[in-house]
Amino acid sequence: MKAAVFHKVGEPLAIEEVGISKPGPREVLIRTVAVGVCHSDLHVIEGSFPYPGPLVLGHEAAGVVEAVGSEVRTVKPGDHVVTCLTVFCGCCEHCVTGHLARCVSPDTKRGADEESRLTYVQKPIPQFVNLSAFAEQMLVHENACVSIRRDMPMDRAALLGCAVTTGTGAVFNTAKVRPGETVAVIGCGGIGLAAINGAVLAGAGRVIAIDMLDSKLELAKQFGATDVVNAKDGDAVKQVLELTKGGVHHSFECIGLKQTVEQAFAMLARGGIATVIGMVKPGLKLEIDPLQLLHERKIQGSLMGSNRFPVDMPRLVDFYMQGRLKLDEMISQRIKLEQINEAFEELRRGELARSVIMFDQ
Repeated sequence: MKAAVFHKVGEPLAIEEVGISKPGPREVLIRTVAVGVCHSDLHVIEGSFPYPGPLVLGHEAAGVVEAVGSEVRTVKPGDHVVTCLTVFCGCCEHCVTGHLARCVSPDTKRGADEESRLTYVQKPIPQFVNLSAFAEQMLVHENACVSIRRDMPMDRAALLGCAVTTGTGAVFNTAKVRPGETVAVIGCGGIGLAAINGAVLAGAGRVIAIDMLDSKLELAKQFGATDVVNAKDGDAVKQVLELTKGGVHHSFECIGLKQTVEQAFAMLARGGIATVIGMVKPGLKLEIDPLQLLHERKIQGSLMGSNRFPVDMPRLVDFYMQGRLKLDEMISQRIKLEQINEAFEELRRGELARSVIMFDQ
């Protein structure tokens, strides 16, 4: 099959042939229809999160089931599915206590003595976060995908697999925003826009969008932001504190920078919670005022929106079909796999919300 292969840090991805195995007992073979181009993939290409090559990246995808293993019960050939990188076993302590996104069980992967799911020049290669979606097909554990209604457009469905699940889930599941509370979202890319939309769905009384590009702040208004703050116009924390007369109940950091994480904590009201969604480079140290902790301010992380994937996906699909979840506006362009390197260049510049690769184009 054709795939975009990562070889070395800083090099463009190469469109090459990659081998794929047949489904094992609990595995699903999926024909990839659409896949989003995400910052998490860019972090690997740039070396912020080291992975050895060759490797097929990609993790925000939707497709059609082509074949299933003998023990698969949740999907069948012909089903439209969304995939998720936080595959769960269903049996470990995290899973049975309702924290599916935290599962790290090896049972969802093939063993070292088994045939690799993917090969490159007839040699085994690892699978990127259980998916490797920049390819014409994906071979995944059945708990890495969930069936969705067939009238859901597949390019929009792909966004649910990462950006939208991460952003809305951080609001619903991790932070548990309540009606009337005040929310600030730092960074208005795909995840930030999803967090803004999620805050609106959760009934937030005020949603403040923070970015350095006026174009993204205008887009944030379309997603439900009641106020916008351009960080180029001065100290973003000071602007938020003045707008709210004391700080927000919830802040969401959607960029992954030391400075913006510290800002997210600093703009909280007493008792407020800062939720870090962005991928901060490993090894960096955060500096916060410990006195603020005495006022019951909190800082926490969110892994893929603390998702309950089989439950959350169909609900998000319904929200979109009802016109309550905005996905059309999030897609900046639809491209072919061969245009993937140009999409990453645009992602570096921060000008677009989301590029989606369409394999049927």
